[in-house]
Amino acid sequence: MADDRPYSVVTVTREAGVVVAEIDNPPVNLIDRSLFRDLRRLVDEVGTDTDARVLVLRSANPDFFIAHYDVSAILQFPVDGPAQRSTTLNGFHALCEQLRTMPVPTICEIGGRVGGGGGELAASCDMRFGALGRTILCQMEVPLGILPGGTGTQRLPALVGRGRAMEIVLSGDDIDAETLAAWGWLNRVLPPGQLRAHVNALAARIASFPPEAVSRAKAAVLAASPDPTPGLIEEAYLFDETVRTDAARQRMENFLARGGQTPDGEGRVGALGAELG
Repeated sequence: MADDRPYSVVTVTREAGVVVAEIDNPPVNLIDRSLFRDLRRLVDEVGTDTDARVLVLRSANPDFFIAHYDVSAILQFPVDGPAQRSTTLNGFHALCEQLRTMPVPTICEIGGRVGGGGGELAASCDMRFGALGRTILCQMEVPLGILPGGTGTQRLPALVGRGRAMEIVLSGDDIDAETLAAWGWLNRVLPPGQLRAHVNALAARIASFPPEAVSRAKAAVLAASPDPTPGLIEEAYLFDETVRTDAARQRMENFLARGGQTPDGEGRVGALGAELG
């Protein structure tokens, strides 16, 4: 049975089979406990909703789609003892895998910045559309002394190729919309005033088709890719190793002290990462 309680930081609307989830977690749409809880509930509900035909993720904030995972929360991760390899996916990996494999097609409308865990979440969806001059991706983990631990090291090579994935991950720098479209991270990049209309029209078009055909077509496309579970488990282990280093803690604390997770700091997060040393 669906949970009828209101979402905390996500507004969900449904029309003609299209489920639209608008994220509004001021000031920069951090993935904190509230947003993570809402996203897990959303994916659980839509994935089993026989009336849902398409899921669209968008932001109420024109400047930020999803910034990244809350760095102050990462600093609270338990680090007693050495890192251990798990035999199962962690919570964030499981959420991203649900998005990737759910029978309902998923579309991200990315009108502003996205990075860190937000970039990984978007990369786990089926399609991503951006705005000329506004959409920016920054996988900003390595400058913080850690690594993209929410599927990024596994998703990016499949989307853009190994060399470009290395550039995105190791530089920790801003990648503009035009480059993202040329590399294949974005399906298309459109003028900002046309982005929403394009996403709405595409979602409505897909929702008008027989759902059995849509879900099976998605499953068939997914069958072309290998099982990502072993790579995700290794990513989680390596992430846990980096979190235990002194350099990571110092850089994450410096990131927060220099304005990380504020609108001004996040608006220049690529440049900020270069200042943390």
